[in-house]
Amino acid sequence: MPYRKANGNPERPKRCGEEDESSTHPFHPQRRSSSPSSGDLDGSRGDGVNLGRTTERSNNSSSRNVKKEISKTDSRNSSLSGAISICPVTSPAQLGPLSDDDSEHCLLSSHGSYHKTVSTSRVDRLLQQRQRNKNLNSFQQHDWPSDSDSQENGVWERGGGWLGRDALVSNSNIHTANYAYHAMDNGMHMVCSERQRLLVVANRLPVSATRNGDTWSLELSAGGLVSALLGVRQFETRWIGWAGVNVPDEVGQVALKSALEEKRCVPVYLDEETVHQYYNGYCNNVLWPLFHYLGLPQEDRLSATRSLEDQFEAYKRANRKFAEVVWSIYKEGDVIWCHDYHLMFLPKFLKEYNVNMKVGWFLHTPFPSSEIYRMLPSRSELLKAVLCADLIGFHTYDYARHFVSACTRILGLEGTRSGVEDHPLGKLTRVAAFPIGIDPERFSEALSRPDVKGCIKELQQKFAGRKVMLGVDRLDTIKGIPQKLLAFEKFLDENVEWRDKVLLVQIAVPTRTDVHDYQRLTSQVHEIVGRINGRFGTLTTVPIHHLDRSLDFHRLCALYAVTDVALVTSLRDGMNLVSYEFVACQGSKKGVLILSELAGAAQSLGAGAILVNPWNISDVAAAIKYALDMPESEREECHLHNFEHVTTHTAQVWAETFVSELNDTIVEAELRTLRIPPYLPVEEAVAKYQKAENRLLILGFNATMTTQVDGPGRRGPEQIREMKLRLHPHLQEVFGILCKDPKTTIIILSGSERSVLDEAFGSFDLWLAAENGMFLRHTRGAWKTTMPEHLNMDWMDSVQPVFEYFRERTPRSYVEIRETSLLWNYKYADVEFGRVQARDMLQHLCTGPISNAAVDVVQGGRSVEVRPVGVSKGAAIDRILGEIVHKKRITTPIDYVLCIGHFLSKDEDIYTFFEPELPFKREFIGNGKVVEGKGYVERRMGSKASGGTCGKASGTRSRSSSAGSADEALIHTNGDQGKAMTSRDEDLVKQEGSSVLDLKGENYFSCAVGRKRSNARYSLPSAEDVVTFLKSIAASYGCTAGQ
Repeated sequence: MPYRKANGNPERPKRCGEEDESSTHPFHPQRRSSSPSSGDLDGSRGDGVNLGRTTERSNNSSSRNVKKEISKTDSRNSSLSGAISICPVTSPAQLGPLSDDDSEHCLLSSHGSYHKTVSTSRVDRLLQQRQRNKNLNSFQQHDWPSDSDSQENGVWERGGGWLGRDALVSNSNIHTANYAYHAMDNGMHMVCSERQRLLVVANRLPVSATRNGDTWSLELSAGGLVSALLGVRQFETRWIGWAGVNVPDEVGQVALKSALEEKRCVPVYLDEETVHQYYNGYCNNVLWPLFHYLGLPQEDRLSATRSLEDQFEAYKRANRKFAEVVWSIYKEGDVIWCHDYHLMFLPKFLKEYNVNMKVGWFLHTPFPSSEIYRMLPSRSELLKAVLCADLIGFHTYDYARHFVSACTRILGLEGTRSGVEDHPLGKLTRVAAFPIGIDPERFSEALSRPDVKGCIKELQQKFAGRKVMLGVDRLDTIKGIPQKLLAFEKFLDENVEWRDKVLLVQIAVPTRTDVHDYQRLTSQVHEIVGRINGRFGTLTTVPIHHLDRSLDFHRLCALYAVTDVALVTSLRDGMNLVSYEFVACQGSKKGVLILSELAGAAQSLGAGAILVNPWNISDVAAAIKYALDMPESEREECHLHNFEHVTTHTAQVWAETFVSELNDTIVEAELRTLRIPPYLPVEEAVAKYQKAENRLLILGFNATMTTQVDGPGRRGPEQIREMKLRLHPHLQEVFGILCKDPKTTIIILSGSERSVLDEAFGSFDLWLAAENGMFLRHTRGAWKTTMPEHLNMDWMDSVQPVFEYFRERTPRSYVEIRETSLLWNYKYADVEFGRVQARDMLQHLCTGPISNAAVDVVQGGRSVEVRPVGVSKGAAIDRILGEIVHKKRITTPIDYVLCIGHFLSKDEDIYTFFEPELPFKREFIGNGKVVEGKGYVERRMGSKASGGTCGKASGTRSRSSSAGSADEALIHTNGDQGKAMTSRDEDLVKQEGSSVLDLKGENYFSCAVGRKRSNARYSLPSAEDVVTFLKSIAASYGCTAGQ
């Protein structure tokens, strides 16, 4: 395999943000007007090749300078992710804030100390990576140094690499296997110090090992995964897996490991008992049948149930063994690619070793629908383990969709277009389809061999005068061999003229011959073949040639080449590459492909194949006749379509695409992380709390301080108990301590009703603000309303029936009817159905009941709320604070504010309200009319607030009477004039509330709980973390009081 040298003197890479007057980077801030068009992405300009050839003509001294420069670069950069230009690492403090409008960002990765400029668009990044791969492959094909250059420089020579491929070795004293290249990628110079390592982890190694005393002989195994990864050139590949043999003695293990090292393979040693329970048991008897829609084994004894549990434990032990071996050879920056259902726990175990590992997982079988998968007893554990991976791949979109649906329905996670979001802080596991391919060049090269040509001529003479149909399958229940034979029998029965003109060659490769079900399948197939040959055969010919064995590769290629119709009738198949191999060998024959629509290949080759339902025998028989009678022009058209797909979507492209997507997923995760508020600095917050003289704590309730319901899954009784909000039991003592502190004022600010807050906090000395701050009271006083007296609430009469209608139509959803809002919640309903119902509800509301009403529709994660315009926690906190200051006669400035809650985005204006550096903005209604539903009041800490709120004109229905008299309201309105009015005392309240704040930036801690996007400064994952933090504050008060 060709590699090229890098010459010249590359300059020190610029730090992100440095200007370079001579830069030709198309995305350089001062060069954007000269960006290349999309047509330049195909590399047709050839800039990279020209540069490479010019560089090769440089003298040897220049080459030596490059090596020195690269050595310096390596010392400055500890790792590399992909072929991306390296910049020196800067501290996080030097990174500017991330804006969604920026086209470039400086990124500090925790997966390796590299600092690079990246595009915010995932598609742009992948296109750039694809162009780099093209340029690299171009250099590898055209710019390999000549033998004379190699001998003269003493640096490069061809050597045995992974599985015998060409590799890069060094015979000089430089002691390095690294290479460097200078390439032009859309005008950008790239300097790479070493190839990225790819650790492929699969159940079996790509070689078969045979022991001869103390030595081992290795033979390359056949398989789609092996052939796919043989052509991956831009990675330094290591393969980790079980050798397929039991090696109990240490001498044999050392010898086998040494032999495998030459092939860049690393063995995992499993004892016989583990292999029996893990591989033969849980993998082959539980997961494999379930993933192929065959169901679980039905047992009638309790001992069999215990055996299943033992197999699952062995499955986890085996995955742990694989993880230990991976960890033993792992280096920072490596990409780990786990394969298939044998290793579903591996991503979890790897992340336990190092959370920054780049881990991808790919399933080579179908993934069943959620209704099938949910039968698995260990369903949740397996899903959670796989979701630890950064990227999850499947052959088809259907399989990916089934996986996301299972995570949504079983785990209650949110499925998006990109994958599965794991709450609370929005970790995204990308889920995508990556159809595997084959290496078509291997088949075209085989067909050009003289021995294969001779075999083709021999077969053509043998089958002269007859159309040849071919089936190549493992003798397995999912391959549909009996259905294929029955369809062929029906075809012969209905088409007498074809009986002596067609021949079916069926190759059935035996598997698991010791299993009773497979033995029974073999007998069934032999019986059908015998019956058909006996019924339609003659003394000289038979309609079916059946082989219970495999063919060597070259004879199989010859058989593909002489076939007229290939028949693939899998009942369920992950991909089925036999169809690809048939197309690759049909350059001259241009035969017809009959393909099961239940095979994954149907989504790739469906347009050029005849798709059939293998269970419909009549349909398959009709397809056989149609294929045999197909006109030549139509055959050629179908073949060209399939051949183009097979030759462009190769196995190498599949592997390169997956690894590129995995690398980009890490970049995307870093960008997402930069948008997520950092973890709350508990020690700093507690220290500032201790030093403050007057503290204000604003705490949310729901999902912030509520107790968690412990139960095995999301079941009815647990849901009923969870719907009743309860204060976390550990907070009873915490509030008992904090409420005794005269320097601390506590406000419970929630969207819940007043009765809920009364029940949870009525025994403490604190303030309660219900329904987003529209109602306020001290626990020793009466409720008062903070909303305008004549706020229009007529819309509730028309909206409430709509909510009740959707509650009835959506099982397990419920409606909360509050004084100032209505909320429909479907968190316990089927998530996908709930989303459909929510879209239907929103469409109906916007075109009907609220089309002309002054209301806001607030859509939560799994809820829809309708409230009056201007009702939010941020809009209410100014009035609440003024009332509290007035009632408590606070004169000491408030110098510490802690605001924690799981608030909707509509209510997160409360976080910005207290920001010392930012003006406060809130919605209001002025002059009795809604000003486009929005407005703002600027307010800085230490300044006096201005403005207010008012309701609509007279004639509106008031909700304030239920909370108290008009005299108790904090803000009154003049219904006749529709203008905001405040009494002299209330104006004083506002001034007192504003002037008492003396807040510095370091003394303000806003914290979002379980939110992946927030305006808060900090975040906490769950209510349990809030409880722990409040305990720390209570403990600090105890220490201060003791002093």
